[in-house]
Amino acid sequence: MGTTRKFLEELLAGNQRHVESLPDDYFAEVQTSQHPETVAICCSDSRVPQEHMWGFDHPGVVFTPSNIGNQVWDEDDGERIVDGGVLYPIHHTDTDAAAVVGHTGCGAVTAAYRVATGGELPGPQGVDKWVEMLVPVIEEALESDLIDRSVADERVIDQLVEYNVDYQAGFLRESEDVPDDVDVYGFVYDFQGVYGNEYGRAYLVNVNGETDSERIGELIPDEFATATESLLY
Repeated sequence: MGTTRKFLEELLAGNQRHVESLPDDYFAEVQTSQHPETVAICCSDSRVPQEHMWGFDHPGVVFTPSNIGNQVWDEDDGERIVDGGVLYPIHHTDTDAAAVVGHTGCGAVTAAYRVATGGELPGPQGVDKWVEMLVPVIEEALESDLIDRSVADERVIDQLVEYNVDYQAGFLRESEDVPDDVDVYGFVYDFQGVYGNEYGRAYLVNVNGETDSERIGELIPDEFATATESLLY
């Protein structure tokens, strides 16, 4: 209890610093409504700072749902539907862009990979549900010609992370619940130096279904040329 209470005090102190750092008008434009420009579905992971990774210093810009494996779907009566955390801003806050954000060394993809290759689910049930939904994606990836399985498992998993980002982005684009004019982007947040030597870079791997890094590079300003790489294409 002593250690737990100490951390509770750290949380309270951290929030106090947060409160003291905010200008008086910090929430002025979003107190009664929100109109985030993007909904970014991220993986639930303490190493992926959902707001700080984009460099915004004010609220209301990015709607940030997250779950195990940055999955854009949920299951309803046996049917896969777009998760409400993604759909809500698209339908109710004028949000017209969606980003799927995976990350290197993903534990969810690792767990699904182990199951797909004969291992056991990690447990408990609340975790297993999301891993099981991810397993078919991983199995499809392993059966494709995009994954180089001659490398170490850690590198295979990073390839699978990108594959999953593309798959989830594709599910969004194909869903009737997502309007055609909503742009869908795919990113892999790299804090391990897998894609390059810029730690913390969110590498752009998918733009509305385009996955060729050279073609993506033509869609963005030259100053971001190093922000698009691929382990698959």
